[in-house]
Amino acid sequence: MTETNLTVENTKKEAKECVNARPKSFKIIGTGSCVPSRAVTNDDLTVFLDTSDEWIRSRSGIEQRHICTTETTSDLAIQAARNALENAHTSPDEIDMILCATISGEYICPSMACLVQRDLGAQCPCFDLSAACTGWIYLMDTAAAFFARGGIRKMLIIGAEAMSRIVNWHDRSTAVLFGDGAGAAVLEPGENYLASSFVTAGGDEVIAIPTKNVISPWFEKKEKLPLVFMDGQETYKFAVSNLPKRVDEVLSKAGLREEDLDWVVPHQANKRIIDSASRRLKGVPEDHFCVNLQKYGNTSAASIPLVLDEWNRAGKFRKGDLIVMVAFGGGLSSAACLVRW
Repeated sequence: MTETNLTVENTKKEAKECVNARPKSFKIIGTGSCVPSRAVTNDDLTVFLDTSDEWIRSRSGIEQRHICTTETTSDLAIQAARNALENAHTSPDEIDMILCATISGEYICPSMACLVQRDLGAQCPCFDLSAACTGWIYLMDTAAAFFARGGIRKMLIIGAEAMSRIVNWHDRSTAVLFGDGAGAAVLEPGENYLASSFVTAGGDEVIAIPTKNVISPWFEKKEKLPLVFMDGQETYKFAVSNLPKRVDEVLSKAGLREEDLDWVVPHQANKRIIDSASRRLKGVPEDHFCVNLQKYGNTSAASIPLVLDEWNRAGKFRKGDLIVMVAFGGGLSSAACLVRW
């Protein structure tokens, strides 16, 4: 082999080694959150709903929720992003991509991520994902794909919702469950995203939020109100069946057992659902389930990052902790991911 050919072969080898050495996923280096200033208690809801504090607590575990008065969804997202950047000691101009998850943004276009980018002063690609309450897990997995491809140094991901904009406030079965908020995380290359699991059973029979009424003079189908519809019993059955399955699947993919977990961060929808999942995951102690829904209610795509930020800032997560995040929601969908803190 000639010297030139050897040089070419060595260059190819070095290139392959460089690719193989590249981190295949990411690590979380900062978190942030934001909720509206107005807290609405269960007693506040009894003014216009046929309900009671005892009825709501016993069925959901929720004591209050934060509701937008002057804030928009993007306002919450932007402040959560700023808090995450500060926590990560990162400036907006270091961010190479912004991903957001929401089903309650104030616009169909532009995306909420575009509004966040503008207000932060960042210069990077950005877009939204729509996956309802599993949105945060979809963000994590999408981020992992971009990091595996290479070229991303730091990424900002945000789950933000103003569910109060799309809740039917005359329906006590759903109105009492939801709240508004946002959570964010800053990511950089690493090996801390270990496994994921996603399942979708497509349909609109159990959970649905129609789009706004059309004004086309040719559209003949009767329009539904653009508000949250949920069959509570079917949602409960889907959740308690799927949450434990997703947790065990990601652990199996990583070659781990339930006993190896330090924390489970479930979607904060209903305490009864979380308690049921806890009983089925016998290897995880009940106090290893992170729960703050009593303060915020179901904030959809924001619920998991709200927990992450609270536990992170309280110093409960320690370096090396194994954490499963697991969610269910419209679709119907369920998803989980495993990370090392």
